Amino acid sequence: MVASTAQANRPSVSLSAAERIRSFMIVQAATFLSAAALHFGVLLPGYAHGAAAVAESVIASVLLGGLLATWIRLRAVRGIALAIQGFALLGTFVGLFTIAIGIGPRTVPDLVIHAIMVLELVWGMVVAARARVDRTEASS
Repeated sequence: MVASTAQANRPSVSLSAAERIRSFMIVQAATFLSAAALHFGVLLPGYAHGAAAVAESVIASVLLGGLLATWIRLRAVRGIALAIQGFALLGTFVGLFTIAIGIGPRTVPDLVIHAIMVLELVWGMVVAARARVDRTEASS
């Protein structure tokens, strides 16, 4: 029983891969928190937008919750990262759609930060997807 508990807590990806994945998630969360601060009017006056601030705060919270989950569920780091970053990417595309149809804020900082978000999320998902899965763990 002790061996199975120890085995259940072993990561499914290498520790260095898990650290890279977590690094992306913390940077992504910081980007969304920065965007939320911008839209709450904290960073620059004149860029406040309540709906965008709430959406970015929710996505940042989900990213941080997913980051926490990667330390709790060591065997699921890769899957958690892909799911959480996928959710964030979907939310970012919703934001881009609202910009495109004129509902969301259409400023240069908004477009730049959305481009950064998409790049970070896609790159993070590629890193997570390419993380080597420990086949001995996957087959157990």
